[in-house]
Amino acid sequence: MRIATFQYQGRRHVGLVSSDGQSVTPFELTPEQARTGALPFIEAGSDLAQAALQGSSPIAISAVKLEAPLPLPRRNIFCVGRNYHAHAKELSASVFKNNNANPESWPIVFTKVPECVVGPRDDVVLPAGVSEQIDYESELAVVIGKGGRNISRDQAMGHVYGYTIVNDVTARDVQMRHQQWDLGKSFDTFCPMGPWIVTADELDGTRTRVRGWVNGELRQDGQTTDLIFDIPTLIETCSRGITLYPGDVIATGTPAGVGMGMTPPRYLKAGDVVRVEIDGIGEIENRFV
Repeated sequence: MRIATFQYQGRRHVGLVSSDGQSVTPFELTPEQARTGALPFIEAGSDLAQAALQGSSPIAISAVKLEAPLPLPRRNIFCVGRNYHAHAKELSASVFKNNNANPESWPIVFTKVPECVVGPRDDVVLPAGVSEQIDYESELAVVIGKGGRNISRDQAMGHVYGYTIVNDVTARDVQMRHQQWDLGKSFDTFCPMGPWIVTADELDGTRTRVRGWVNGELRQDGQTTDLIFDIPTLIETCSRGITLYPGDVIATGTPAGVGMGMTPPRYLKAGDVVRVEIDGIGEIENRFV
């Protein structure tokens, strides 16, 4: 299934996207049920989704405004830094210089606050006067379906509900200044997400392709088979002594090609458009203003 959250006729809906991506059939939900987007379906499983479709008619995707599938995440988004070897190398003298020199030692995990999440076509607002070094990071995000604590690596994939796309937008100067990443990662609008969630029975997130373009120029191109720490390891790591809940999101890291890693660095400016595409999911595209 592909589950989308969207605005139609002045209210939020959640629905099932058609196989060709051209229409969405809304679930029968109250406004309160739709407030958290796809979360009620993640918590209840596929049975609720099928029951909620009764009597609904499809709507053209072109007639709705897609929102983040989880517009109000229940808590901070788990994010992983330095999870592709080429990206680890390109920022080894900057962002990662004070980390363990061996990128395979332990995953670097940080978080982004829920309030930074915006939709797959929403504008990203540059924080004028706060940062002049805004960067993009194209990422596959894992959505947890079955909660748990101390989840073992060999059981981890059974806890995955599905996958979505995020752009882990980053203020590099703020990230470096504070020597801790949450502030530089969590500005309002700094986590475009979408266009929907693809359930794990339709996509193998361990074997897909992540690409990112800036103004039509391909900058990032990576395979999730090349992750330093694979998805089961990330779930095992994030659940060590910490209970994961249905709807938790883990962003798995970005391939090489970020603006900071270029010579000279190429940071985003007003009017730039960043598109992130992941095979088997779709794409998000956001203008920076």
